[in-house]
Amino acid sequence: MSSSASPALSEVSLAQPQANKNVAIWLFSCAAMVFIMVVIGGLTRLTESGLSIVEWRPFTGIIPPMNEADWQTLYEKYSQYPEFQKINAWMSVEDFKSIFWLEFIHRLWGRLIGIVFFIPFVWFLAKKSIDRATKWKLWGLFILGGLQGLMGWYMVMSGLVDRPDVSQYRLTAHFGLALVIFIALLWVALQQLSPRVTTTASSKRALQLLCLIVFTALSGGFVAGLNAGHIYNTFPLMDGQLIPDGLFVFDPAWLAPFEDHMTVQWDHRWLAKLTFVMVLVFWWRAGKWDLNPNQRFATHQVLLAACLQVTLGITTLLTVVWLPLGVAHQAGAVVLVGATTYAAYKLRDAT
Repeated sequence: MSSSASPALSEVSLAQPQANKNVAIWLFSCAAMVFIMVVIGGLTRLTESGLSIVEWRPFTGIIPPMNEADWQTLYEKYSQYPEFQKINAWMSVEDFKSIFWLEFIHRLWGRLIGIVFFIPFVWFLAKKSIDRATKWKLWGLFILGGLQGLMGWYMVMSGLVDRPDVSQYRLTAHFGLALVIFIALLWVALQQLSPRVTTTASSKRALQLLCLIVFTALSGGFVAGLNAGHIYNTFPLMDGQLIPDGLFVFDPAWLAPFEDHMTVQWDHRWLAKLTFVMVLVFWWRAGKWDLNPNQRFATHQVLLAACLQVTLGITTLLTVVWLPLGVAHQAGAVVLVGATTYAAYKLRDAT
């Protein structure tokens, strides 16, 4: 009996690591696509292309305009909304095409992420390559992806009413949900690639740092949503002062961190400084921990990503949000989030 059972057990033990590796590669690929999605989203926002498509058609929206009649129809629909009437009335159909394509690619890429996630997911389920706990995590990720699509349209709707710009609250929520999905994809992928179960004190510190980094990134969402990076373009002083006059002068005052341009930018500056200091503290303390080479390398990556992001943030401000730097700064936030997520996982004890 033992001789007949052992080959089957051997097959399972050999097949499962490979299956887990395949799942990990798939999830890392999805995370990379989410990263690209954030970059495309940054481009769309900074070029003010996000309101060029005024309808949400989840299925038929994958078909681009095929002829001049299609373009004319889309242009006429766009012309009925505030952005065209108040800002872009000068646009011809040819001008409209330049902003349409970025938003079209942005939406198309989102749909592609859904396909790249769902089809392999069904395949792995059919092959029984995913354990029960991971299966529920992945269903949760699938639901989050759907909610992200709804959030994207909910954000666009806010710019189709009176103000020809999307709500900074909805923009930040859209960006924040993208970060949550990105972190979750990386975490589940790492669990498949290298299962670890014991949370250590050093891992907890990395997770706390990750929370601060995400919070700082979300404050940047309010800066982006209000275009607050186009004012007070000096550093380290702001309007010639460390604490500028007019800070929190808003009615009501409690909305100043979300709606007052000066306060929103000041908050983001100081949260960024605090985050960088905490990254330095984390890295310095990690130098005293008993870490293996891979773990130590992970902590170095966090420091490097933070240095890059601070540099990008300052130069983006000084250049009054030059397009390439603005996009790079948004991408840098995701890189820092990813590096810290990786470090938090690697600092756990291996099983």
